[in-house]
Amino acid sequence: MNTDLTVLYRGPLASCDYDCPYCPFAKRRDTGEQLRDDRAALERFTAWAAARTGGRLSVLFTPWGEGLVRSWYRRALVEMSRLPHVSRVAIQTNLSCRTGWLAEADRDKVALWCTYHPGQTPYERFLARCRELTALGVRHSVGIVGLDEHLEEARRLRSALPPEVYLWVNAAEGHTYTDEQADRWTALDPLFPYSRHPHRSAGLPCRTGESVVSVDGDGTVRRCHFVRAELGNLYDGSYRDALGPRGCPLDVCDCHIGYVHLETLPLYDVFAGGVLERIPADPARVLADPAQVLARPALVPVCTPSPAGPVPAAAPDGPVSPGPSRSLLPFVGR
Repeated sequence: MNTDLTVLYRGPLASCDYDCPYCPFAKRRDTGEQLRDDRAALERFTAWAAARTGGRLSVLFTPWGEGLVRSWYRRALVEMSRLPHVSRVAIQTNLSCRTGWLAEADRDKVALWCTYHPGQTPYERFLARCRELTALGVRHSVGIVGLDEHLEEARRLRSALPPEVYLWVNAAEGHTYTDEQADRWTALDPLFPYSRHPHRSAGLPCRTGESVVSVDGDGTVRRCHFVRAELGNLYDGSYRDALGPRGCPLDVCDCHIGYVHLETLPLYDVFAGGVLERIPADPARVLADPAQVLARPALVPVCTPSPAGPVPAAAPDGPVSPGPSRSLLPFVGR
């Protein structure tokens, strides 16, 4: 069995310094006790990672809220990047935090998946942070949610970023795009067609549950963030016997951190060396020659329209959300 493992870690942290109206997760507030629990859970995970033997380890932190405003996430990225058996350690972030601490990390291993949220932070401040990452030599991708009101900001950002920095566009949750609208976003991100529609996944082979797993703050291991069935626990090793090839139990997969692992899609080739941080193997080529990228038959996404209506609360699978004890933050009009 391949002993190399990719872990998507999501602890109990649910608070964020932004309150984007299109985000279903971030508008929450953690108590001091909840923050201490999150810190303890993360430190337990990093200790497990440091002690792991027998294969390479890659980690993507996918917190519900914003992790890098918390010192323990910054420290975890630095410490894990220095572990000899860690191939990559990355995190999804709104990039609101300072960046100088990354100078202490192994910049061949650490990476950031950065999202720009217009209306939550000044454009110039976000762009300055991106330039700091470039100056530090930190691998990073930059992205935005594909809403009409974000289009001009996205164009502005694309023109300001160097060609080697990939700008990705996420289809907005529950949003349907006309071909004309999709073409505008595809001009910025040639890989946007993969995000536009959910991908049929039922019964199809996926790397999750075999070489990729999701881990929560208690150490519960699932195949991915969107399948509730448990494979065991990370800390007692009970998950190991459950690892193996298996088809997806869901009808569709509509999130990049899920469908990127589908073996029926060529995205491991497209993002070779940068799957976790969402960086294509040759970002400048993707931007310079999108017609060639999308014209290859292997790159035509197999997708289906979004299922109508919300997922029923009793559905056996779906994202495992943070506890209801987190109170919702109010929307802030801007």
